[in-house]
Amino acid sequence: MARHRIAAYMATSMFIALTQGLAQGWTSAVLGQIAGQIGATTTQASWLVVAFMIPKTALPILLIKIRTQYGLRRFTEIGILAHVLVTILSLFSQDLRSAITVQVLAGITSAPLSTLAFLYMLEGLSPQMKMRLGLPLVLTFIMVGSPLARALAPLLMGDGDWQVLHLVSLGMALASLALVFLLPLNPMPRQNVIAPLDLVSFVLIAIGVGGLTAAFTQGPTYWWTEASWTGILMACAVAALAAAAAIELNRSAPLIDIRWLLTAPVLHLTGALLLFRLLLSEQAAGAPRMFQALGLSPDQMVPLFAAIVAASMLGGMACSLVIKPGRESQIHLAALLLIAAGAYLDSHSTIDTRPAQLIASQSLIAFAGALFLPPAMMAGLLQALSKGPNYILSFIIVFLTTQAIGGTLGSGIFTTFINTRQAYHLHALSDQLSQTSWTVQAAIGQRVQALAASIPDSAARRAQAVSQIAQEASQQAYVLAYNDAFLATFLGACGAIALLLLHWTRDHLAGSAAVKPVPPPASSS
Repeated sequence: MARHRIAAYMATSMFIALTQGLAQGWTSAVLGQIAGQIGATTTQASWLVVAFMIPKTALPILLIKIRTQYGLRRFTEIGILAHVLVTILSLFSQDLRSAITVQVLAGITSAPLSTLAFLYMLEGLSPQMKMRLGLPLVLTFIMVGSPLARALAPLLMGDGDWQVLHLVSLGMALASLALVFLLPLNPMPRQNVIAPLDLVSFVLIAIGVGGLTAAFTQGPTYWWTEASWTGILMACAVAALAAAAAIELNRSAPLIDIRWLLTAPVLHLTGALLLFRLLLSEQAAGAPRMFQALGLSPDQMVPLFAAIVAASMLGGMACSLVIKPGRESQIHLAALLLIAAGAYLDSHSTIDTRPAQLIASQSLIAFAGALFLPPAMMAGLLQALSKGPNYILSFIIVFLTTQAIGGTLGSGIFTTFINTRQAYHLHALSDQLSQTSWTVQAAIGQRVQALAASIPDSAARRAQAVSQIAQEASQQAYVLAYNDAFLATFLGACGAIALLLLHWTRDHLAGSAAVKPVPPPASSS
């Protein structure tokens, strides 16, 4: 393929990846505004995120076999056309029920776009460049969709309707459709690979993954002990996954090779992927939500998310320069050090901290995320290819599941930890802020004087002053709770560094022992 045509395919991949990432990120970026426009509370509107994520997480499990059985060309055209139609349909959602329905459909049609982004990026590259250049680029552009949506959404919406974002998504979807027809992928051999039990296993896995996604997303919102349905949902999800595993273990041609997934190298890789997603949840559920608790609006956080996008792009480019089989441990060590440094810097936040002061630390974490994923995926693909092409599907399922479940699990744990620590700190501050304290009385007096011009009634002024102090105490408790969470992330990264160094040392000692020369037997006289 000519170089200009390779560049066109790579540009198409980046555009499709951004189309998918922005479609996923718009809702999270402006959830409060959406809730107001569809007549729902923020808690009710949070189900929009769940409705999108469940099919988006579960469907890739079956997409590879669908593509193999029905042909790459048909898969590509139908996938992107369905996304266009659902984007048009989203323009007509005006209430919570219709919005949730559209989000489910959007999650279904968005899932093939990630696959298309990979296929277009790798189409014209040589085998060496697929790993060295293609993998870091496509993963980076898939990752930056969510922070880019948070950076662009306030600028695009302003004080207008959230349908503006749907119009942008529609324009990008139509452009992606045109690119797909102008630049067709090379056809691949078609085979009848879908068996009836594949569909049974897929349904069970989808129920399991969807149940865990919903429970860990909504558990901190409705609170675990107050909403018994979260526990029931997780129990049903685990039962569905166990049933799927029982079916797959007894099949001659399983959808997922469970036995291979339970081997030591794959378990080690799965643990590393899951751990990194838990650590990187600090960026999604950490600093942005802390600023929301402090009362900052989305447009005030635009520079922070712009810096995160830039740092992610730089991380992807840096990874393409150093990625190579055998260097995974070194790259992961560098990523862990960056995460530890960023989380430690964040753990010194105060009630006066603003987004500009966290740009450096959040950029370190974003850079680390883009640095980590490509070598991890490369290592998994090489392990799968060493066993045979049929194992690629099993690895891709592991990769996608750990990223989706790890992100959801990390966000749920992070938010639960924040809520628990906020309650603890608020209780401690409340004990200190007794109204009999002379310092509290002095603070109330200052606020009463400041409110004299706007509130004529003395009792109302005092009540307003007390309310302001209580609100400041609540914000202070939130900041202290987030500092605890940032510190826990720092300690988790340090623990991961220690484990990585121990694993590295063990492999080095094992390699040295393997090559140690054996002394010749002593000769008998």
